[in-house]
Amino acid sequence: MRFLYPLLLALALPALTCAQTSPPGPDDPATAAPVARKTKPSFIPFPIVFSQPETGLGYGLAVLPVWRFGTDSTVRKSNARLLAWRTTKNQSLVQLTHNVFTPGERFLLTGEASNYYKFPINYYGFGPGTSLDDKSIIQYKVLIFNERVLRQVHRNLFVGLQYRGTYLRDVQVLKNIDQDTPQQRPSLLLARTAREYAEDTFISGLGPSLLYDGRDNILSTFRGNYLELSSFFNGGVLGSDFRFSRFLLDARHFHALDQAGKTILAAQLVGQFHVGTVPFRELANLGGDKVLRGYYEGRYRDRQLLAVQAELRRKLIGRFNGVVFGGLGQVGNTVAELGKNSLKASGGAGIRFQFNRADRLNIRFDYGVGRGGSSGIYFSIGESF
Repeated sequence: MRFLYPLLLALALPALTCAQTSPPGPDDPATAAPVARKTKPSFIPFPIVFSQPETGLGYGLAVLPVWRFGTDSTVRKSNARLLAWRTTKNQSLVQLTHNVFTPGERFLLTGEASNYYKFPINYYGFGPGTSLDDKSIIQYKVLIFNERVLRQVHRNLFVGLQYRGTYLRDVQVLKNIDQDTPQQRPSLLLARTAREYAEDTFISGLGPSLLYDGRDNILSTFRGNYLELSSFFNGGVLGSDFRFSRFLLDARHFHALDQAGKTILAAQLVGQFHVGTVPFRELANLGGDKVLRGYYEGRYRDRQLLAVQAELRRKLIGRFNGVVFGGLGQVGNTVAELGKNSLKASGGAGIRFQFNRADRLNIRFDYGVGRGGSSGIYFSIGESF
């Protein structure tokens, strides 16, 4: 097991090199000659209906503006996403995310503002060996603000600062699933929540960020590399109720297997590492629609995380594309523990509908399967990575 992660790292090495990307094909929008005209912004609202393990059946509205500042067509388009939805599990969310390239790509601004209202989730404790019998249900409200401001210092290389604040309130343990025995055992979550979230909690962190983004299109990439190295330092000076540090690694590689860009190989290596006292909601977690689809989001969580995943994306017919994917990952209390337990594995397939052809904006439907009978159907806007 100790030799597996070096192997995974070697598989993802092309994304870490940030080397020159593969020569674009003749139909690649990134190589089109600059056109001195201002493109019209795309502003397309539409209703959404979805179902996934974390939410059940959900319904709402999405607004997805895509635009470019100025007339330089070599500048990548900016985009935003406004979502508002409610689910049959009484979960509600209003979320605004954005990726903004200023004229000449001199600055890159990315961020999120989200408000989760009465959001019940399944909680299984922490560590790589948790059991389904450990399941509890927790409900809370949380407000999240995350903003990153980066300056381009070299072609596709950005550096800057980022801030993240979360305000968690009204934490409640709704249910302990272990009800078949005469004497119910104490919930793992109940003991930890009583200590960490006896009152409303504010987490506030600031830190540096380095980003290499050589993707041809950030909504649906055909070619290019992406590497993010960043950190958050949460402390009392920033008003945070907990002192801990978070270090992030996100490396991606995209390669078109044909000149027309009809078959794309995409790979990602992601790591999240913590030092200090980390409250349960801030722990790194596997699962959900981003990392290791097929597991419930947060099914496994701990202080450290390392995962690798890959997708083969293929154009099918008309606006429809197909995807097959797979991944391996693990969580642990220390980095050394990441290789001491059996890896979590997942795989699956999905369909993409190209809602906006001009900007390659896809609506995503995936079915993923993990170990132990875990599975899930996912709906989302844009690719998983």
